[in-house]
Amino acid sequence: MARPGARRCCLGWDFSTQQVKVVAVDSDLTVFYEDSVHFDRDLPEFGTQGGVHVHKDGLTVTSPVLMWVQALDVLLEKMKASGFDFSQVVALSGAGQQHGSVYWKRGAGRVLTSLSPALPLHEQLQRFTGNQIAKIHQQNPEAYAQTERISLVSSFAASLFLGSYSPTDYSDGSGMNLLQIQEKVWSRPCLDACAPRLEEKLGPPVPSCSVVGAVSSYYVQRYGFSPGCKVVAFTGDNPASLAGMKLEEGDIAVSLGTSDTLFLWLREPTPALEGHIFCNPVDPRHYMALLCFKNGSLMREKIRDESASCSWSEFSRALGSTEMGNGGQLGFYFDVMEITPDVIGRYRFNADGREVSASPGNGEIGALVEGQSMAKRIHAEGLGYRIMPKTKILATGGASHNRDLLQVGVIAPSERQRLGGRGRLRTHASHTVSRFCCSPTSTGFCCPPHIHGVLLFPHIHGVLLFPPRPWGSVPPTHIHGFCCPPTSTGFFCSPHVHGVLLSPPPTSTGFCCSPHVHGVLLSPHVHGVLLSPHVHGVLLFPHVHGVLLFPPRPRGSAVPPHPQGSALPHVHRVLLSPHVH
Repeated sequence: MARPGARRCCLGWDFSTQQVKVVAVDSDLTVFYEDSVHFDRDLPEFGTQGGVHVHKDGLTVTSPVLMWVQALDVLLEKMKASGFDFSQVVALSGAGQQHGSVYWKRGAGRVLTSLSPALPLHEQLQRFTGNQIAKIHQQNPEAYAQTERISLVSSFAASLFLGSYSPTDYSDGSGMNLLQIQEKVWSRPCLDACAPRLEEKLGPPVPSCSVVGAVSSYYVQRYGFSPGCKVVAFTGDNPASLAGMKLEEGDIAVSLGTSDTLFLWLREPTPALEGHIFCNPVDPRHYMALLCFKNGSLMREKIRDESASCSWSEFSRALGSTEMGNGGQLGFYFDVMEITPDVIGRYRFNADGREVSASPGNGEIGALVEGQSMAKRIHAEGLGYRIMPKTKILATGGASHNRDLLQVGVIAPSERQRLGGRGRLRTHASHTVSRFCCSPTSTGFCCPPHIHGVLLFPHIHGVLLFPPRPWGSVPPTHIHGFCCPPTSTGFFCSPHVHGVLLSPPPTSTGFCCSPHVHGVLLSPHVHGVLLSPHVHGVLLFPHVHGVLLFPPRPRGSAVPPHPQGSALPHVHRVLLSPHVH
């Protein structure tokens, strides 16, 4: 590793399950130093496998706390030996594996404030830390009684640098299921149900961006840190991922790995049994949601092996050869018990909504990938997420290298390059995209696959319809279907109408939006379109931003003078998002 010169920087620490890692970032956001200590490899004396000890009951999993402390010692000594200039470190912060807790024995706080620079940390703290809260209280009440402070892994790591107990931050603290996420205070009923005198052992939580103090004099004397070096509250690894990927309101980060994980920035969350809601680590007024899908890459690999001769290139070719919407074929594949939702098995449906045993042709691959994309959006919206005009989707993880896979759920206005029969668009290298592309079978407000050219963004006031034409082409003079650019807030709008003023040909597959045209009634005072519920082919829920379209008639057919449709959800070929009334 090159010997780093003197440059002002910040240090970022990661106390994860399998390692402790450090990076140094300068004022240009350039990472110029990084190193790690892998527990199993570099600290074999602790006897861990995957960084943990699995107990005899097969359920209890712990990590030796002293192992983290010793890993920190090793890293700091390696940095010192490399000539790293600690005096240039302006601030440091970090992340810890979520849901782990550390118990400080009585007297540990005093030891932290009086650490000797002549000795490494692990030699001074070995008697004062221990490894969850209710379980410790129930199974070892004496140990709980001797506990002076309870930290999460994140606040434990911050305490090592601070030389005193660091408070728990809002974001990581909300993962304990003990924090009232609106008021940002510990919930008294939850605390009382867990263990006695718990609030005093936890201490008050703080915003995730708080400066909790200056670095301990131990580091000043032993390593040459500046006395003014600030310690910023550490947070959990998942909140840190949201912050590190620079997500903003409406953005999504998708980690496509063994399990697929979805990170969402929310303004107004809707807590549910599925998924987790956290305080936002970047903006304490907002929230973040975390959704985990267990059947991720391993499930994709299984379908690849079964339907694409174990070849990713064949998998991609098959995916590109089917039309968007997969001809109405849809599948949900849960070979292992899923987390979101709690179900197991494979479920396939044809274009008529009937369950089938298999999807014909290349449909199996499309059904899997579109089904996974749909599930992510359904459950995200169930937690209160809404796509916004500026929404970005960032894909990480091993499967994010498969561009064809990414195109199913996203579109990228830049680098528009045709891909296969689906005409999907390539994303740029960072996998940053501007908004979802809802296929005819996607979630939210959905249209049957045979309705050509209708894609909906239900979060927008009104309706956003994508026509059956190449992306970016100029709408024809006489449009068949409604043509709206992605930056539109709905239909092409007359300035004096909040919503719609359109008069397409009566043979359109869309809906005629001039007040005098059969099929639609406009109400200028409503954001969007107010449709008469008895009109054949259209149903609008006025209390929802968006519409539900279900024209039960062939493209180009005349509207019957006496409509036989109805305004009930069971009308022919209606697909409702579960969270819609």
